[in-house]
Amino acid sequence: MKQFKLLVALATITLLFQNCNHFSAAGLSSHGQPIKEVQGKLTASPTISSVTLDHSTWDALLKKHVDGNGIVDYKGFEKDRATLTAYLQLLSAQEPTDGWSVQELLAYYINVYNAFTIHAILDHYPVKSIKDISGVWTKGSVPIGDNNLSLAGVENGVLRKMNEPRIHFAINCASLSCPKLLNEAYTAAKIDEQLERATREFINGDNNDLSKSNPTLSSIFDWYAKDFKVKGKEDLIGYINIYSTIEIDEKAELHYKAYNWDLNEQD
Repeated sequence: MKQFKLLVALATITLLFQNCNHFSAAGLSSHGQPIKEVQGKLTASPTISSVTLDHSTWDALLKKHVDGNGIVDYKGFEKDRATLTAYLQLLSAQEPTDGWSVQELLAYYINVYNAFTIHAILDHYPVKSIKDISGVWTKGSVPIGDNNLSLAGVENGVLRKMNEPRIHFAINCASLSCPKLLNEAYTAAKIDEQLERATREFINGDNNDLSKSNPTLSSIFDWYAKDFKVKGKEDLIGYINIYSTIEIDEKAELHYKAYNWDLNEQD
């Protein structure tokens, strides 16, 4: 009986990891990466930083292979694989420090997540869904300096700890229900405007059916509800109402859409 219970427990843990909701409960290690919390509103101009990173290579790739709706030409990316690899190597050679501004850190980690996600898809292409790739979120496939982070580690161990919930609309998991992949690189100089735009577009887009009394929301809001705060307190509806064109009643019952994990690929 004890052995049976152990097997059931192990199976349950496995299912939790396979659920692929980016491990909002479990999280994974940051391997000591420097993390700075956003204090209040991000300033329009970056604070003093010890580095200013050049993401122009990634910017050019995104403009070339991602359309305005965030749908990706993976075959095109494959033809530019050498350029993508060079950019990944540039990212990996960087070792973030406490001397980096919070804007520089946010832009760097978001670009790391998105670029290495594209890399993972190309490594297994053609693939119908990112969920078909074993360990895509848990394996240490993201080298940064001497560390090997996982994609889930970048998201949960680093980005979610920076006290900036708009990151949920900037990182892209290569699926149709994900927030769209922006067809430009995130940069420290534009990070606030870019996060604001991504958040407003996602909340008012097709991934949510907004209404005053009976809204149906993306599962992202279910998985990460505790990240969305107003005046320091968890308030999902209040947070959405900051951006939504339709104000949701604070007592409305929330429903959530099934997540479409099909690859966000251009025809």
